[in-house]
Amino acid sequence: MEPTQTTPLLGSVVSRRHHTHVADRRQRDEPESSGSSTSSLDLKDEHLLKTDANDDLQDDEPPPFKFSDYIFRSRKRSAPPVDHDAIATRRSVYDDPVLAKHYWPNPDYESIHRFDPNARWTFREEKDLLRKIDWKVMLWAAIGFSALNLDRGNLTHANSDNFLPDLGMTTDDFNLGNSIFRFTFLCAELPSQLISKRLGPDRWIPIQMCMWALVTAGQFFLNGRTSFLVTRALLGLCQGGFIPILILYLSYFYTKTELPFRLALFWISSNVCGIFASFLSFGVLHMRGVAGQAGWRWLFLVEGSITLSIGIATFFKMPPSPTQTKTWFRPNGWFNDREETIAVSRVLRDDPTKGDMHNREGLSFKRIWLAIGDYDLWPLYIACVPILSMGNAAKLTMARPVG
Repeated sequence: MEPTQTTPLLGSVVSRRHHTHVADRRQRDEPESSGSSTSSLDLKDEHLLKTDANDDLQDDEPPPFKFSDYIFRSRKRSAPPVDHDAIATRRSVYDDPVLAKHYWPNPDYESIHRFDPNARWTFREEKDLLRKIDWKVMLWAAIGFSALNLDRGNLTHANSDNFLPDLGMTTDDFNLGNSIFRFTFLCAELPSQLISKRLGPDRWIPIQMCMWALVTAGQFFLNGRTSFLVTRALLGLCQGGFIPILILYLSYFYTKTELPFRLALFWISSNVCGIFASFLSFGVLHMRGVAGQAGWRWLFLVEGSITLSIGIATFFKMPPSPTQTKTWFRPNGWFNDREETIAVSRVLRDDPTKGDMHNREGLSFKRIWLAIGDYDLWPLYIACVPILSMGNAAKLTMARPVG
């Protein structure tokens, strides 16, 4: 079992308590605030004058996706037909004149120019937008996650091709390498996420992928125990924090009811990648003797090259936000103005705290301490310890003895 990502501290920053969030909003709305916040406040005041026409809003939460309903479609026949042209906009704090000003997005929020609390959209428009996001954002995120699992699992495949005898190592060396990888992996979690918040996930994710791809391909040149342990440490440092950063990126596009099902597909892609990696390893390991090199060396080189190609492409496939898809190599962008307004407004209506920060804004010590003090997540941290321990113990028994 591969190392499991720890719950990101960034998540608890986004889910800070209600009273703290409102207090921050009230401080921001004090008369002394000026400059760039003026236009935001004007838009806010304009919105408060239009909060009477909210009778067309949806009050019910969207039903969760169920595989049973999808498989047994006959159950849906008894349900009332859905009017795809009806208003799909759901009620939120922005429809309350008292609460709206306390939850207004930060003036530096990258998509505030598309946020319109008075915007209304239909189920058909939302469905079409979601389909586009799934194909353009979610699909590439799954490909990136598959690249991670491709490189995390290749050591096990390499070990089936006389990896240890060729390097003059024992199973103890193999297990030590795995332990070092996990240690550096966990140590890199928080620093990696802090870097991501400062640079932006759209920049840091492809940088991470390219870094660990080069280390993976560099294992072609392993010559003994020392080089093996060094590359294990480097891989852990490069890969740490990747999954929570990728999930944070997806939260820019999806609501809280849409993301769980996408994450389920996200993890399914890991198993699909494992099947693909096994077939790929079977073929590559038969290259033993090509250019006088062992098959496991070619395995590291080939899979590292695949990940490097995906990492380079990711620089061009991950826009910073729904409103920043237009660039020199994509002049028309992915969404039109109407779709950008829907994408931003529905996400903020679902979770107003997503407008608290710019997507390239670093975390202050105060915010980090606030996350550490979120005691609601402490049981989750504690529960992860035995899970990680059992996974590591199972993994360490997989190396076959030599001699």
